[in-house]
Amino acid sequence: MTKVELLFDLARPLDGALMDAIARAHGIYGIFRVRLSPSMDGVTVEYDASRLTPAQVEAALVRAGVAIARRV
Repeated sequence: MTKVELLFDLARPLDGALMDAIARAHGIYGIFRVRLSPSMDGVTVEYDASRLTPAQVEAALVRAGVAIARRV
């Protein structure tokens, strides 16, 4: 198991629906933790890199309804 963190910007302001989507993302296979940034405009995702690629993490978050843009 290799834990890796990815940073994403939120593509829209934080609201109740987005919070629910972030909560659902905790149940995605291979994702350990999803944390909001202190400024509430981004998320940090900790995942198992031996199970998921960065593209798969991003796609899984989008499918869960988390509006994100990958931070470069």
